[in-house]
Amino acid sequence: MTPQRRHQKVDPAHGGWGRYAPAGVPKQYKPEPDKGGRMRARIPKQQIELLGAVPLFSSCSHSELRSVAQLGTPITIEKGEVLIAKDTAGREFFLVLSGVASCRIGRRQVAQFTKGGYFGELALLHGGIRTADVVAETDMELLVFDAREFRAMLMTTPGIGVKMLARLAERLADADAHYSN
Repeated sequence: MTPQRRHQKVDPAHGGWGRYAPAGVPKQYKPEPDKGGRMRARIPKQQIELLGAVPLFSSCSHSELRSVAQLGTPITIEKGEVLIAKDTAGREFFLVLSGVASCRIGRRQVAQFTKGGYFGELALLHGGIRTADVVAETDMELLVFDAREFRAMLMTTPGIGVKMLARLAERLADADAHYSN
C-alpha cells in the first residue's frame, strides 16, 4: 500500500499564495518572486532605516530592527486599492516604502502616508476593529507585517517587546498630558 500524497491546490482567490496566505496580504495581492511566506535573508538597508524611524521601533538596535524587518512581506499595490477598510478586524501593520496613501473617515481625509509613513501599528499588539479607510492614492510598495508572526517573534526576542512597551507608555503619557489640559 503506497501512502497517499496530499496535493494542495492553489486557490486563485488567494493571489497565488495558496490557502495559507499571510494575514497581512489581502487575497488579491501577489507576492514578489522569492519574497514572502518565509523570513527574508537579505533585507535592504533602506527598509531597516525606515523601520527604525517608526516611533514604536525607534529604541531597537540595528540587529533587532533586522529581526523585525525579516518578518515583513514586500507587496506592490496599484492606485485605488483599499489597504484598510473601516470596521474590519486589524491584523497587520503597513510600512510605506514608496507611494502615497490617504486615510479617510467618511469622505474626510485625516492623514496621508508617504515614504517612511506607517499605519496599523496597534494591530500588531492588539488587533481590534479598524477606525478608518486607507486607500492607495498612487501605485505603492509596502512592507506588511502579520500580527501572528510578529507576536511569535516577540516570544523569542522579549527585549524588542520591552522597548516597544516603553515607547507605547511614552505615547500614552503624551496623549494623556495633551488631553488633560
